[in-house]
Amino acid sequence: MRLTDDRYAAERSQFELALRMIRHEARTRTIRECTGLSDDRIRKLYATYFRDSGVSDVRRRRGKSPQQITRFVKNPAHQLQATTLVALFCAGLLLRVSEDNTVRCCWPRPDVEFGHRVCRAYEHYLLLHPEALLSFEWTWNLLKSISWNDELYLAGCRSCGARYVQDAYALDLKTCPACEIESHQRRRPGVRSFSSA
Repeated sequence: MRLTDDRYAAERSQFELALRMIRHEARTRTIRECTGLSDDRIRKLYATYFRDSGVSDVRRRRGKSPQQITRFVKNPAHQLQATTLVALFCAGLLLRVSEDNTVRCCWPRPDVEFGHRVCRAYEHYLLLHPEALLSFEWTWNLLKSISWNDELYLAGCRSCGARYVQDAYALDLKTCPACEIESHQRRRPGVRSFSSA
């Protein structure tokens, strides 16, 4: 078998994505949705390439994927990081935002390319936020939640005009998390604000 053969390319791509998602500690169901691999095969991949190979810093998450939205709007720091992820989803052509701030999913259903794009967005997020507050599974939840335009939506900041992730059932003060963090820092003596940095 040559790895360049077309008949093996699809299976190889599935395995590569599964390994990439396992490194991000994605749950079995999330990996299965994108790769189409069976649960047993995913577990065997983890055992072969991670558990039995001595790579101990990658853990397997058990149970259901998170479904709540409160983590994304818990405080300005969480809200800012969720907004960063939505911007990365748009840059990766996973989502598109219309002029009225309605979010639309660009993919009819998850597949291998979709999975790689989500991984790429998450990896860029980790580069932008070294102290990440959202795991890969929370990232997956955010992608689904924001595209439903139900509990989460994109609001506009009246100060800077930026869009930000907002809870549809919470009071919206029309202030994005960056402006909120900036105003809070200005109120604390001895702390430099973004504008004075």
